[in-house]
Amino acid sequence: MFLIKICDEKLVIILIRVKKIFKFFAMYFSNNIKFLRKRRSKTQDDVAVALGMKRSTLSGYENDVAEPNIEALLALSKYFNVAIDTLIKVDLSMIGEFQLGQLERGYDVHLKGSNIRVLATTVDSGNRENIELVSERAKAGYTTGYADPEYIRVLPTFQLPFLSKERKYRTFQISGDSMLPIPDKSYVTGEYVTDWHDIHDKQAYIILTIDDGIVFKIVENHIENGFLTLHSLNPVYHPFSIHLNEIKEVWKFVHYISSEMPESANMPKEQQLIDTINDLRKQVEEIQLKLNI
Repeated sequence: MFLIKICDEKLVIILIRVKKIFKFFAMYFSNNIKFLRKRRSKTQDDVAVALGMKRSTLSGYENDVAEPNIEALLALSKYFNVAIDTLIKVDLSMIGEFQLGQLERGYDVHLKGSNIRVLATTVDSGNRENIELVSERAKAGYTTGYADPEYIRVLPTFQLPFLSKERKYRTFQISGDSMLPIPDKSYVTGEYVTDWHDIHDKQAYIILTIDDGIVFKIVENHIENGFLTLHSLNPVYHPFSIHLNEIKEVWKFVHYISSEMPESANMPKEQQLIDTINDLRKQVEEIQLKLNI
């Protein structure tokens, strides 16, 4: 009996600590479950019946006048397909449509235990995902501030009407000649890649690395072996491999903007112009001979 009493006392202490921890962290829980319920166009009765609880109990959770036990937290997490950590620590009403969609498709970093970080992002007044611009001067800061919402918030933002509203994009200014004919100082826009298994061979990606910062390369996917091989378009640069642990973000190349014409599209040189004129003259002469016949 004495041992049972000790166990009971310890259990009481543990439960008290759990409640204190929940109170400390659960800043957004009540608003989040109400937000997710309304997002699914469900009534309190609908959710309560699905979870096998009273409507008044759910109402108490949503109005922050009752605290859920562990079983209720697990049930709500499973119902909304959102991890408990996310339910209590993240203000879901402030997340853009892209990340909400990712959560609903099961890409919750807490739920999956993934090493891929939650993306810090910004939205406009209509809750549409912005395209943040990381200029050449901002690249060094981005390497350390990419996961900091405060840092991302101060980046310039814009919208491109021809890009999907359901996906997340970011634009980076590149430097150097490793990806010629895409010119130095071009702005390359990428689509955020959540699942790195979706990286396709021989396609271009913007990759945030620990040691090399932002790199723009053609990728060869060896994710099953724990690394990617990166190739430049300029043959002067040799390919190299990078371990997945050294990668922080991956963005699939969508398009680029530049004030310069690609080198391959430059106007022909003087001799090329002369050769072109001579070829045209010969073609005209041949046509005239045929007409005379």
